[in-house]
Amino acid sequence: MALNGFVEFFQKGKTFRPKKKFNPGTLRYSLHKQAQASLNSGINLRAVVKLPPGEEINDWIAVHVVDFFNRINLIYGTVAEYCLETSCPTMSGGPKFEYLWADGNKYKKPTPLPAPQYVSLLMDWIETQINNENLFPVSTDIPFPKTFQALCRKILTRLFRVFVHVYIHHFDRIVAIGAEPHVNTCYKHFYYFVREFDLVSPRELEPLQEMTSRICHDPSPSPEPGSQTSTTQ
Repeated sequence: MALNGFVEFFQKGKTFRPKKKFNPGTLRYSLHKQAQASLNSGINLRAVVKLPPGEEINDWIAVHVVDFFNRINLIYGTVAEYCLETSCPTMSGGPKFEYLWADGNKYKKPTPLPAPQYVSLLMDWIETQINNENLFPVSTDIPFPKTFQALCRKILTRLFRVFVHVYIHHFDRIVAIGAEPHVNTCYKHFYYFVREFDLVSPRELEPLQEMTSRICHDPSPSPEPGSQTSTTQ
């Protein structure tokens, strides 16, 4: 399916939470539009995630964290009515993986929770982080905190767990509504991005390893003239 259909799906679909938006006229709004235009053009997804020349990596990461938050909200929104405490009593990805919730406040220790409660708490927590201008500054005059990339790693790792749960426990619903190509494209975009900038550990990616090897076949972009090639997988 063409990538423009993917972009349209994520612009018009139902959201699990209100979408976080960038203010027009800001640098991050421009980067967001640039990223959307790249997706809409249908170019290689592995190339789409590369840091544009002259741009700051933290701005690029911030834009993608917010975009992935919005899209994964939408994906979960399509299965939320089927993800119930009775059907999904744990936040799991099959029998081998169970995710526990801790936020340092109400849940100080890792706690098993039903999947819908886990996802709801997760989305609330991420929304709080990205709306905190001390953590995600809205102006380029304000520097990112030193902990910014560590926070983004935590956010993206937890968002990946939503992919795990949806793919393993609710994929039949995704197929039934015809969303499989869109969800797969979103997953590939997410996967290439977090691998490009080492934002989710390989261990966390293990639950979807088999599926990833099946759908992620975009060739590596050709290196720029005079640049060194990397052997990192």
